[in-house]
Amino acid sequence: MRVNYHTGKSGNTFIRLLSYLSHYYGIQLVATAVCIVISSCASAIATIFLQKLIDECITPGITEGFSAVWTHLKSILITMAVIYVLGVAAAFAYTRMMAVVTQGTLKHMRNDMFSRMQTLPIRYFDTHSHGDIMSTYTNDTDAIRQLIGQSLPMLLQSSLTVLAMFLMMLYFSVWLTLAVCVFLAVMLLVTRKVGGASSRFMIAQQSALAKEEGFIEEMMSGQKVVQVFCHEEESKQDFVRYNEQLFQDSEKAFQFGNILMPILNNLGNLMYVSLDVIGGLLLYFHVSNVSWAGIGTISAGIIVAFLGMARQLSQTIGQSSMQVSLIAMGLAGARRVFHLMDEEPEQDEGYVTLVHARKREDGSIEESPKATGIWAWKHYHKDTDTTTYTELKGDIRLEHVDFGYEPRKLVLKDISLYAKPGQKIAFVGATGAGKTTITNLINRFYDIEDGKIRYDGININKIHKPDLRRSLGIVLQDVNLFTGTVMENIRYGRLDATDEECIAAAKLANADDFIQRLPQGYDTVLTGNGASLSQGQRQLISIARAAVADPPVMILDEATSSIDTRTEALVQVGMDNLMEGRTVFVIAHRLSTIRNSKAIIVLDHGQIIERGSHEELLEKKGTYYQLYTGAFELE
Repeated sequence: MRVNYHTGKSGNTFIRLLSYLSHYYGIQLVATAVCIVISSCASAIATIFLQKLIDECITPGITEGFSAVWTHLKSILITMAVIYVLGVAAAFAYTRMMAVVTQGTLKHMRNDMFSRMQTLPIRYFDTHSHGDIMSTYTNDTDAIRQLIGQSLPMLLQSSLTVLAMFLMMLYFSVWLTLAVCVFLAVMLLVTRKVGGASSRFMIAQQSALAKEEGFIEEMMSGQKVVQVFCHEEESKQDFVRYNEQLFQDSEKAFQFGNILMPILNNLGNLMYVSLDVIGGLLLYFHVSNVSWAGIGTISAGIIVAFLGMARQLSQTIGQSSMQVSLIAMGLAGARRVFHLMDEEPEQDEGYVTLVHARKREDGSIEESPKATGIWAWKHYHKDTDTTTYTELKGDIRLEHVDFGYEPRKLVLKDISLYAKPGQKIAFVGATGAGKTTITNLINRFYDIEDGKIRYDGININKIHKPDLRRSLGIVLQDVNLFTGTVMENIRYGRLDATDEECIAAAKLANADDFIQRLPQGYDTVLTGNGASLSQGQRQLISIARAAVADPPVMILDEATSSIDTRTEALVQVGMDNLMEGRTVFVIAHRLSTIRNSKAIIVLDHGQIIERGSHEELLEKKGTYYQLYTGAFELE
């Protein structure tokens, strides 16, 4: 079951991460915490027995003989062995459980990230680097792995160990504990200064790494263009700049991180020597029966145990300090992951749905439980508590539509047009005139600023987006083929399509001939976006994919621009069959392919400047005439 953790961007990242962990693995976390407590206590308590071993066994044994203390010595050794074994078993158990918790949490987190990503609007992917998004799935989740699997358990264990050690030190000697506190304060100050600097640069390193990966992804996608225009050296220089920034951030992060441990180790050594001297003086005063400032009871065993605790304490703090930068990097990664999860999903207030329908004897429409070849819009009217059914025909009308990708910067201005069922409408104009934008608005990839778009008389804002897009077939200029067989790529248009329907769609698009000549025919596996196929062959598969969806409305955005003239002649027959009886919107640079359009819309800077049939526009001898005769170029 997927859990929604979208609690707002201002939420505490650490608390949110713990909530994430506790939901999926609450019992395991409790068991892990118990094991960590046992392991920490076992590590700390062992020093008490060291003191007992010296003061109650070794020292008396030297003067009285070891036979007198053998029973007590054996009891202490057995107890120490049991405690150590228990500590080792607890450590083994919690490391195994944390491996399950860590990898399981990352699995759920990636599932939630991908699920949220599928709900994001097209605008998000237009404004974010794909490599940067990929870095969230790789580098950021790896930083979280280190945080959950390594840093948090070590931080908890270290905190418990330090607390237990401090309480025992206080029990043994207040004066020695005060000396330890002085050194601990210095250690914490150094950790805060040096570790804080390392953390800042670790976070910067994550950001620089994401930018570099985004650049690499962009170069890999456009490598042919890079080589065609001989931009290899410029690309190298650009990469060097990204890599230099990553190097500088990483260098500073690890400089501060690597210097911290030696500083703390040397402070620990200095503390060890100081405690040795102070302990020796206290023991001298105690043995000499000098009462000074309430020294209290002190012994060789206490000093040896205290020195052992001090050594373990400094090592624990040193190890914990190394986790500071990893914790900061993990939290930065979690923040980026939660930022993706918190992105506003595509809004959809639509309530009109697409259903199978059938006609009654009187010609009215009713819903059908199974496919009939007829579709209808199911429209519930809340004010009258009634439901009406409108047959899906493909009547699309734009009424005074304004739109801008950015506020106050309109791309389309007062666009009004209509396409009746079965009509073919063509858009003509220079690049940037707004042709593709109109088709994106029909799909509701973007929402209009003003005006209305009606589909079979229904405002498309009222139509549920998945149902709206299910009724539209699209063939784009840029073809995307997925890793899988040719058959699977065609079936992508309608997942319940049979093999026979997929083959029929391929024949309709005139793709069957070349597919049959592939090594395994329809079972040929395509990889790398169909890199083994020509651009024309890839486009033919894309057209077959749209054909198998069998939608009432087709959008062809430069569908034949990448196909050679001979292939285009073959495709055009299939396209005419595909478009028959459907409402079709065509965007084309080759004006010869749109001569039979019912209406041709000429756009310029987001406005309609001419409309009419091919013959009517030629008679006007305006912009379309000049384009058709070659006086103007579309570009």
